[in-house]
Amino acid sequence: MGRKKIQIARIMDERNRQVTFTKRKFGLMKKAYELSVLCDCEIALIIFNSTNKLFQYASTDMDKVLLKYTENFPSQQLSFFVSLILS
Repeated sequence: MGRKKIQIARIMDERNRQVTFTKRKFGLMKKAYELSVLCDCEIALIIFNSTNKLFQYASTDMDKVLLKYTENFPSQQLSFFVSLILS
């Protein structure tokens, strides 16, 4: 029996939203780990929850991955990507 497709919308109940966040955060971090192992790539994952608590995963040292990212993207281009994400 297949899984039911869920509607992607904000979960109104705070408790259910927190439970879903915890489960999906774990799943996302697991997928990031699997991708880094299978494809021999560096991954940095940064998540802030609704209360601005930080969660992070890095396949190697987070500082090294972020430094590599900032070296490859000039600050103008970086701010362009950030503005795309925030809009």
